[in-house]
Amino acid sequence: MEYIPLGRTGLQVSAAGLGCGGHSRLGQGYGESSAHSLGIVRAALDLGINFIDTAAVYKTEEIVGEAVEGQRDSVVISTKLPIVPSGESALGEVYVSGESLTVSLEESLRKLRTDYIDILHLHGVMPAQYGYCCDELVPALHRLRDQGKIRFLGLTERFIYDPQHAMLTRALQDDTWDVVMTGFNVINQSARQRVFAQTTAKNVGTLVMFAVRRALSNPEALKAMIDDLVQQELVDADVLNGDDPLGFLRSLGGAKSVVEGAYRFCRHEPGADVVLTGTGNAAHLRENVASILSPALTEDCQKQIDRLFGAIDSVSCN
Repeated sequence: MEYIPLGRTGLQVSAAGLGCGGHSRLGQGYGESSAHSLGIVRAALDLGINFIDTAAVYKTEEIVGEAVEGQRDSVVISTKLPIVPSGESALGEVYVSGESLTVSLEESLRKLRTDYIDILHLHGVMPAQYGYCCDELVPALHRLRDQGKIRFLGLTERFIYDPQHAMLTRALQDDTWDVVMTGFNVINQSARQRVFAQTTAKNVGTLVMFAVRRALSNPEALKAMIDDLVQQELVDADVLNGDDPLGFLRSLGGAKSVVEGAYRFCRHEPGADVVLTGTGNAAHLRENVASILSPALTEDCQKQIDRLFGAIDSVSCN
């Protein structure tokens, strides 16, 4: 495993981080047992992963807490709290109070079997919600930090609905956030200019999500997405193999698969700190970590990626 500093936090974290959400949620999304999911977290620890990202809405905090019990001090725990009450639309205009956020944090501490969270994020914030977060929730986060219940403040975007990073572009003008989580992948590279340029300048830690989601792991979904981009005249169909549009990651980039190439692309992007990978299978986790730790794609492959997709900011690849 490779370890890197996470921005200004002073934390040394694994380049590959275990994501406990997504479609799989450590296998919970597929009906697997808690024991199965515990095995995935423990396999991650055996691989040298020391960064684990979960969230209240994932319902995997208890699994993480049990898995890391007895080795808490060697693991960096990142969790996230929603800014809207349970049952409300995540895109709505009804928000939790600072007091409610504090109550939720106490519940997360209980489930994680710890008395502090390394990084507490406000989860999936939309551009129109950011002002409320600053006015009402950041003061509560500061109080929790002063009490020693959280160490660093984090913020995650809702990449599916905000693939242009409007919220983070605004948020990074403030000197509030120690760590941010952003979507970035081989198709939508817009975080390079809009997020990483700012985080690098301010020494803010970055967590990369959506490095590989459905459209980059399912050939049919990928083809459908590329066809749509072609119809919108956002990519040049003449340059792509319609049946295998990212095949050049193998032939030109030296990757064994599209998934491996996609992880390698994110891992070696300047400004990208931790690349998150989520799965419901320990063997799949080992494959993903091996991909993240593989060398950079060839220079010619990088140029091809930029030439084809450098202007796209409308899709998340979910």
